[in-house]
Amino acid sequence: MKNQPLYKQIQDEIKELIREGKLRPGDRVPSEKELAEQFHVSQITSKNALIGLADEGILIRHQGKGTFVNQDVLSAHIPSLHAAAADGRQKRGLIGLIVPTLRTKVEQRIVQHIERFAVQHGYQVILRISRESQLNESEAIESMIACGAQGIIIFPTEEETYNEDILRLSLNKFPLVLIDRYLKEIRTYSVSADNIAGTYEAVSYMLRQGHEHIALISPEITNTVTEDRARGFEKAFSDQNLPINKNMWCIVRLEEVHDRNVSSLIRDFLADRPEITAAFVMNAELSQTAFQALKKLERPVPEDFLLFGFDDPDCPGVCYVEQDEEAMCKQSVSFLLEQMEGTFNPQRVAIPVKLNIKV
Repeated sequence: MKNQPLYKQIQDEIKELIREGKLRPGDRVPSEKELAEQFHVSQITSKNALIGLADEGILIRHQGKGTFVNQDVLSAHIPSLHAAAADGRQKRGLIGLIVPTLRTKVEQRIVQHIERFAVQHGYQVILRISRESQLNESEAIESMIACGAQGIIIFPTEEETYNEDILRLSLNKFPLVLIDRYLKEIRTYSVSADNIAGTYEAVSYMLRQGHEHIALISPEITNTVTEDRARGFEKAFSDQNLPINKNMWCIVRLEEVHDRNVSSLIRDFLADRPEITAAFVMNAELSQTAFQALKKLERPVPEDFLLFGFDDPDCPGVCYVEQDEEAMCKQSVSFLLEQMEGTFNPQRVAIPVKLNIKV
């Protein structure tokens, strides 16, 4: 531990307190100043430690109030290898789980379900966060194999090119399942929501409601999730013999998705196209942003504008496509165990989704 950066030592200490139950969901953690004094470091170091844990979804920072343990966090989100080896339930071994972030509810539920199904089969889960970095993803794969993981479930990064380390695992027939996204060039097991059908049904519903000028609001189309959802959008129009007007596509660069200015970008896009009466949004985060942009334009949802997205944005009046994360995770663990038991027959499975209509 002494060889670790100081901010990492603070993070590990907080994680250990959560694992031991000394810090529970909702509890306030020590302030930047308190941590700086406790660890004899600068306040900048303690601040970076807390920001890093917030980025992982373990902590939530409220300006003027303090930093708290995320209500949704479980000790399973931050497992300890030492604790895993000592855990009496850990009879059959370790499996790895790599996710891009723990920022969204979808990612949090995936971690919870994977951990639950793995434990049911006697396995302990090692979790790593790639932070949408292929370099971090590669390092996580290497460390998991070094720690003795018998199989790995990976929620790949958003980047357009696939990770060569994932390709190497597949070529070596190392037990591997890709969840949420699949990589077209790699023959391996993958489980995702039925993104094409979900988007197709949502956009078809909007067309049936009389909306002809429908926007698509999306991050850059760089992976199979955004590609499949874009295909579903286009198919809904083509099946109705309607032209696809890409002037009504608002594409947000990946580096701008989490930027404060993205709300202004979407607001300006919609303000310049008053004929648009509905929009399909690729994910919950952008749905929330679009909802706020429409609010500033004084176009209430759903009275004056039909907003439909993928995943629940927790905004009144916004319709959404609901993924079945539990079924996705159950199938992913099943596929991983199948490989660990000696079977290698790669499959790509799309789990059905359902529409949540707000009227």
